[in-house]
Amino acid sequence: MIPIHENLKDRVAVITGGSGVLCSQMARELARQGVKVAILNRTAVKGEKVASEIAMAGGTAIAIETDVLNRESLEHAKETILQQFGRIDILINGAGGNHSDAITGPEKYDDNTEGKSFFELDENGFSNVFSLNFTGTFLPSQVFGKELLKADAPAIVNISSMSSYAPLTKIPAYSAAKASINNFTMWMAVHFAETGLRVNSIAPGFFLTTQNKDLLVDGEGNYTARSKKIIEATPMKKFGEPNDLLGALLFLVDESYSSFVTGTTLAVDGGFMAYSGV
Repeated sequence: MIPIHENLKDRVAVITGGSGVLCSQMARELARQGVKVAILNRTAVKGEKVASEIAMAGGTAIAIETDVLNRESLEHAKETILQQFGRIDILINGAGGNHSDAITGPEKYDDNTEGKSFFELDENGFSNVFSLNFTGTFLPSQVFGKELLKADAPAIVNISSMSSYAPLTKIPAYSAAKASINNFTMWMAVHFAETGLRVNSIAPGFFLTTQNKDLLVDGEGNYTARSKKIIEATPMKKFGEPNDLLGALLFLVDESYSSFVTGTTLAVDGGFMAYSGV
């Protein structure tokens, strides 16, 4: 069991994409730490389910249907949070994802390989994936940022990816967007450094989630060839579990642990980035 961070009690955290596999676990843990949590996502019922689970466990949470690409929707969410909780201390930019329109079939170009080639990728699909991941981090940071600056020890945590360092095959839009997250994290960290607002990012290694399940598990529940390549390249020889991210999250949002840490992207990857393959 992770120790309680008394320093976080009664703070308020906003989590976009808060009903997802990874971010919902972050929401539950922050609530266990005494943080009041606002779960923002496009589908109200999914967020309400997580908020209800938190309440049943003795925590405090609300769910707000929000489109992270719509400023008006975000402003409405902000006003609701301030009415309910009166402040905002932490922003976790977890909204993101991929789409089949922006994924190639083959890993490398081959005229004879089945599946969508690079030249058949849909322009709108590509743009939508990039926007969801990058603009969907920029806009919430802008909308909630002014409230964060009023807090004593504000923190933003963006969610990056292994594909931000070296792009993964098949997913060019997602990889490019996540690379931009690392850069944007550093930019914001410098921009706000003298205000006390710290901005960092977590880059999860490979976790089985709803958005990548079709790439990593076949219809019978077995690992795909892609999964086997990932496991082979991960020194710990396993996929991550959502709980594996929680220590990194708490470290980054609690200034008593990380007051001099800003502009960093922290990899939680089972050694994936450290392994050269030899």
